[in-house]
Parts: sequence; C-alpha cells; structure tokens
Amino acid sequence: MEKIFKRVTKGTPERETEKSDPKEPQSDSTYSQSEDSRLNGQKSDGPAPKFAWSIKPQSEGKVAKSSTLVDKEIPDDLWIKCSKCKELLYSKEFENNRKVCHKCGFHFRMGAWERIALLLDEGSFVEMNRDLVTSDPLGFTSLAEPPYYVKAAETRQKTGLNEAIITGVGTLEKMPLAVSVCDFSYQGGSMGSVFGEKLVRLIEFALEQRLPLLTVSASGGARMHEGIFSLMQMAKTTAALARLGQAGLPHISLLTDPCTGGVIASYAAVADVVLAEPGALIGFAGARVIEQVIRQKLPPDFQTAEFLLEHGMVDRVVPRKELRQLLVSLLNIYQLTSNRPSITVERELEVSYAG
Repeated sequence: MEKIFKRVTKGTPERETEKSDPKEPQSDSTYSQSEDSRLNGQKSDGPAPKFAWSIKPQSEGKVAKSSTLVDKEIPDDLWIKCSKCKELLYSKEFENNRKVCHKCGFHFRMGAWERIALLLDEGSFVEMNRDLVTSDPLGFTSLAEPPYYVKAAETRQKTGLNEAIITGVGTLEKMPLAVSVCDFSYQGGSMGSVFGEKLVRLIEFALEQRLPLLTVSASGGARMHEGIFSLMQMAKTTAALARLGQAGLPHISLLTDPCTGGVIASYAAVADVVLAEPGALIGFAGARVIEQVIRQKLPPDFQTAEFLLEHGMVDRVVPRKELRQLLVSLLNIYQLTSNRPSITVERELEVSYAG
C-alpha cells in the first residue's frame, strides 16, 4: 500500500512535499501563483489551482467600456412603448404623428400646451387669468398626504401650471375663438374653485366679444380637497353656458381621455356639439362602482367614446389628425349663420316665450 499511496505529513500540502524534477518541463495549462495574482488583481493565499484559465473572467474591461458608450449614445426616451398594442414607437415619429400609435391608432394623452399648439394657429393664443391660484378654502389636511396648500404648491412647481385649466383666446385659420384646455397632469385635471372661476370668466369674455367657445376636457372630476366649493362649480359653469346659448354663441366640447366625474356631469356635456377622441374614457362613476350597485356585468367597451356615440351621448368620434379640420368646418358654419338676422330674431322670440 505504501507504494501506491504516498504518506503525507499532517498539515503539509502534498504538492509542497513533492519535489519537482528540474529536467521535467512544466505544463502550459497551469498558472503560477504570481501570474494568477497579476491577472486577477488579488492576493493569493496559496498556489494556483490547475486549469485556472477555464474560470478566468474574459474581457471585463472591454465590456464595461462598450456598455458605457452605449448608455451615452442612446437616450432613455428614444423609444416609447404603446400602452395598447405594446409596439415600440420611435419617439420622433411618435411626436410627428401627434402622439398616436401608427400601428393600432391608440391616442396618448396630451398636455394643455401641446393641445393648444395642435389646434390653434401658431403664436395666436393669449392666456387669460394666469395668476389665479387656489387659497385652500377648507384648510384640507390628510393623514396620507401633506396639507392641500403644500400639495398645490408642489404641483405648481412640478408641472409649471397654476391650475388644472388654461384659458385664453386664439385663432383657428384666422377665425377668433375662446379656448379652455384641461391638463390631467395637474392633480388629475380636477375642478376646484379657481378652475370654475377661470372658465366662467372666459365665458363672460366670449359673451362680451361675441366669440365661439371651445372647451377641451380631461379631468377626474371635482376636486375633493375643496369639498362643496368644487361641487358649486358644476352649477356655476353650467349657468354661465346657459347665458352663452341664449346669446346665440356656440359651445363646442371636446372630450379626451379621461373625462369623468363632475366635469362630464356639468359643462363638458352641455354643448351644441360634443366631440370625443377615439378610445377616450368618458363617464360619471367608475365601472366597478356601477357593477356593485346594479349587480350586473358591464359591456367591455362601457364608458368609451365609441360606446357613448352608439347611445347618442356624443355627436362624433374624431381622430386627432382630423380634429383641426373639423373645428374649422364648424366655425365656418357658425360664421355663415351668425350673419343672418332672421336667426337672431327667432331665437329672441323663443327665449322670451320660454321665460
């Protein structure tokens, strides 16, 4: 047995006890201790194991360098994933296509200033009542959120907007009109006391200047932080629009995704022409709340623009690329009819009879 198994002293590695023959050449597949330490950049506690080359990381420096170059050359917003069909959209083509997916036609949300630039003549818009901001009438506080006045200040700083609605006047193919546009990024486009005040002031200005009114709505409804003051804006804006209708001035309402709650239950639905973008979510209460109340399953397309069109709540669903031309046609019709004195006399007789 001693010839087969060589006895090794306890605590001494067998490799150290063996004497290497100086005449025998060393194998190329075995790294020395100094070579392995130099390649790995670490101190070695003992001799290098055999076949160390098989587990050595390869080209670590080159991979890190190439990944760094890729990160610098490719911007984060170069591609956008469609929320509906999951298609990757090139950002420049996406912007040129008015934020509409070229594959499935899904309409992404737009900010208020983006919407103004899309609909009105370039450089024609003049904003009104920009400096109006909320004063936190209820002193609203919540355990889960900071006080309302703090949240409002943070939202103004984050979005660059003083309120969820932008109002002003501009031109569309050189035809003047009053315009209000909601921005969903400001607290979900919710309607508070300042929201309603800005809209009513715009309506009154349209009455004075005999201008048609275009409202673009994207809102989650009345703002809960202002309680009853938010709910009062529903009656306030609707009453102002009634005076606009009595004066024979048109109100065109455009419903975009989403338009819910107290906004769709008030001024957004009180219009001479109600338009909507494809696939827009439009409704008062949430679908789950309605299902719990009626205990029935709702249709899959419930509360969409197409569903409301089928049931007579919307006059027309208009793709974004056709929207501007349709508004031009509607304004041309108004200008033709507004020059007919018989229409004005007849309307005055109807109003006096109804009173």
